[in-house]
Amino acid sequence: MNISSRLTMNAKATPDKRAVVFPRFNNKTKRYDYSFLTFKELDILSNKYALQLEKLGLKKGDKTLLFLKPSLDFSAMTFALFKLGVVPVFIDPGMGIKNLLKCIQESGPVGLIAEGQIHLIKLFYPNVFKTVNLNVTNGSLTWGNMISIKKMKKEKVQSFNPVEFDPQDTAAILFTSGGTGSPKGVVYTHNIFDQQTSMLQDLYKLTNNDIDMPGFPLFSLFTIAMGMTSCIPDMDPTKPGSCDPKKLVQNIFDQSPTFVAGSPAIWERVADFCLERGLTLPSIKYVVMFGAPVSVKLHRKFKSLLPNGTTYTPYGATEALPVTNISGEFVLKNTAPLTDDGFGTCIGKPTPGIEIKIIKITNDVIPRYNSNLELPINEVGEIIIKGPVASREYLDLPDKTREAKIYDVHDTFWHRMGDLGFLDESGLLWFCGRKAHMVSTKTQKLYPIPCEAIFNKHPAVKRSALVGLGETGNQIPAIIIERRDGQYLSGKSRSIFESELLSIAKKYPHTKDIQKIYLSKTFPVDVRHNIKIDRLKLKEEIEHHEIN
Repeated sequence: MNISSRLTMNAKATPDKRAVVFPRFNNKTKRYDYSFLTFKELDILSNKYALQLEKLGLKKGDKTLLFLKPSLDFSAMTFALFKLGVVPVFIDPGMGIKNLLKCIQESGPVGLIAEGQIHLIKLFYPNVFKTVNLNVTNGSLTWGNMISIKKMKKEKVQSFNPVEFDPQDTAAILFTSGGTGSPKGVVYTHNIFDQQTSMLQDLYKLTNNDIDMPGFPLFSLFTIAMGMTSCIPDMDPTKPGSCDPKKLVQNIFDQSPTFVAGSPAIWERVADFCLERGLTLPSIKYVVMFGAPVSVKLHRKFKSLLPNGTTYTPYGATEALPVTNISGEFVLKNTAPLTDDGFGTCIGKPTPGIEIKIIKITNDVIPRYNSNLELPINEVGEIIIKGPVASREYLDLPDKTREAKIYDVHDTFWHRMGDLGFLDESGLLWFCGRKAHMVSTKTQKLYPIPCEAIFNKHPAVKRSALVGLGETGNQIPAIIIERRDGQYLSGKSRSIFESELLSIAKKYPHTKDIQKIYLSKTFPVDVRHNIKIDRLKLKEEIEHHEIN
């Protein structure tokens, strides 16, 4: 099933129900005004856009860059592209101009549907956009052959016959954030979107009576397809770590969502805001956080804020989501003490239809699966997964595809997550960090999450990062500390602080040999979720003597 056909089904079943809601702050009343589209209106508007785009020459299989901020038009245009069989290309604009332009050039788009700023960038980099021959803006200012979405809305048509689809046809291209390398275009099929929608719905027992507030815009496509109302929050999704929690809490009070999702960076700010003011969030049943390991402390904060709900952490990647799932309630009751003592972060059991194995750590290409690769329970290795939500390839990157896939019988394959972890006796998966962040000394392998948990025990530590200095196999482990007070200590106070940290580290076998300690005022983080520590950047800062 094409995800857009779910919209049409919902439009017939609940035509007058709100599908997508958009907030606008009223400076006069100091309150939010909310505009919305019903399911029928959203279906009709997406039909208008699909017909207009077809008249302008877009056809099935054409790749089209979609750079619209979360809005009523974003939802309508995305579903329009799916109906037309056009392949939307989603690139995170927060990844920086260099990576952004590289991704655009690699994707070879025919169309560009974007905010005015992107069209201005196109003027300065014509070679990057040389394949684009259709330009659509959501603004009023147009030039050349550019068309305005406002004009497209005037189309009188109400119906559109979606093109025929094969489940394995390409539905969209989603670029990774490039946290440990260059961003790569992940090829999503219609079947993957359909499987993800069904899996998320079953996983969280969602019904069309639930209301969504997505901190990550693409999540709204799933929930609208489920027949849920999706309420867009007042935030910049490219900068989740800079969101204003006051605005989000007001949106929550106004719209009473039952399901909220996004980066832990968002919900950490919301939790602190509520705790400082004695607020609770009674409408919320599910706070779903993804993009980085969620701390036990954050699960604990939400326990008092959600009288009718709990937190959840699905594990996955752009290439495969969701792979596992775990609730904050389970974490606090069962695994939190082990995480605090450096076992890793428990991320739950496989979601239905997903197989997980742990294999020997290697950077080599593995062409075919062999059971000799597997490691026993409780042994740390590379996480590989198989299932219907795993993507088969990267866009025009056969070498990267070979590195990331292990082919198996009956045309199946395993995706290499690039993460390290282990499975315990009960089938729970424990996350220990990225493979690229592992530290290899002469005598042992050290993993970021277990080591950092020990240093995080110190009350003055906000977070820590393990890095390896020198050549792989002969690295010297070092820990970098970001203090809660942001201070950059020196002299006697620095010596006392370091001795306290080393005293804690000596109590644990995996941290007792870590002797080098560095301080950083603030850690660099990933561009998408604003929460994953950029350990490679921190290592560069040490090598360039930017931190000491």
